[in-house]
Amino acid sequence: MANHKVVIVGGGFAGLNAAKSLRAAAGIDVVLLDRRNHHLFQPLLYQVAMAGLSPAEIASPIRSVFRRARNVEVLLADVLDVQPAQNKVICDIGEIRYDSLILACGAEHSYFGHDEWEDFAPGLKTLEQATEIRRRVLTAFEHAEARGKTMTGDQLRPFLTFAVIGGGPTGVELAGALGEITRFTLSEDFRHIDPGATRVILIEAGPRILSSFHEDLGRRAMRDLEKLGVQIWTGGRVTQVTADGVRIGEEWLQAKTVIWAAGVKPSPLNAKLASPLDKQGRVIVDANLNLPQFPNVYVLGDQAAAAGEAGKSLPGVAPVAIQQGRWVAGAIRRRLKGGKAPPFHYKDKGQVATIGRRRAVVEIGRLRFSGVFAWWLWLLIHIYYLIGFKNRFFVIWEWAFSYLTFKRGARLITRQDWHSPH
Repeated sequence: MANHKVVIVGGGFAGLNAAKSLRAAAGIDVVLLDRRNHHLFQPLLYQVAMAGLSPAEIASPIRSVFRRARNVEVLLADVLDVQPAQNKVICDIGEIRYDSLILACGAEHSYFGHDEWEDFAPGLKTLEQATEIRRRVLTAFEHAEARGKTMTGDQLRPFLTFAVIGGGPTGVELAGALGEITRFTLSEDFRHIDPGATRVILIEAGPRILSSFHEDLGRRAMRDLEKLGVQIWTGGRVTQVTADGVRIGEEWLQAKTVIWAAGVKPSPLNAKLASPLDKQGRVIVDANLNLPQFPNVYVLGDQAAAAGEAGKSLPGVAPVAIQQGRWVAGAIRRRLKGGKAPPFHYKDKGQVATIGRRRAVVEIGRLRFSGVFAWWLWLLIHIYYLIGFKNRFFVIWEWAFSYLTFKRGARLITRQDWHSPH
């Protein structure tokens, strides 16, 4: 009798943990598909964008994770279509049939109908985007330095103005890191400009930043950002983004460097599943994370609208994806043994966001705190979830170096055509 074939689409937190939970499982063969050959630790992606870490320190080749798992096959492939009625996925490398399918394709940035803004305001979901943001940030200072002899302060201001759009955890972390770079890291690197005069502006359409956190923590984060020189603009919706700046309502902000951290949308594969979607385009799954009409198809992570407590959809964060991946692996094994898994229940372990060196906010149930201890907790959590000892070692080393010296070791402009369209 042939083994039960599980196809997993996506090597993120959900897909990777599902595959890890199924490795060495008797009677099960796993095929893990991803368009990239590495698993990316997205919570630290902003550190690559801000020159704190190198890409290889937050990414691991997927094959290396499963090199000893004989029942797991890893394929570099782009999934083009899913046909649940025929139990097959269509890839750029051909058709692949399955007995159980796990869709965990993640999400990409949403520009709310203005995809043309992406050229001027890159998002932060991939290593390529992170290194592009790093290039733009460092290049902005180089352009300002090159013009520092001949231009006045007003003429230089657009080159030394950075706009971060989106006041969620990613936007807050990016803005805080930019504040640290300008006030400390680059303070003595240039002769004709003062990096300390840089403007970092965090733009949030809602009434406050970190809306998923308690109001007290949002206010604390705002104070910490302001200490780093970050200006916070709330209650203003972005209506235009160009190479020269951003329009917020009727106000125009000149900024040569704009970073997008405002919204996400799920994989375009969702539209091909012929299944109900929520307003954000996520697949509405049942209590077992299934497509209602196809109990052998599971949708996880950012791709799914899974109900949590009080009927609210679970957030698109790493702990949710990790728990879902492990739960689905267990559900498949139980099903093959004739059993039935209980409905998925998310164990909320809280949320954390860092603002900068020795600054973070933590919320775990009713427990809320901030400051140095919160920052240390944030650091330990992120190191724990990194894959592989090598990654942990280098991240600890880079962070220790940065903490003690205020320097960042990955300040490289890697593209030869460093002259930006600015």
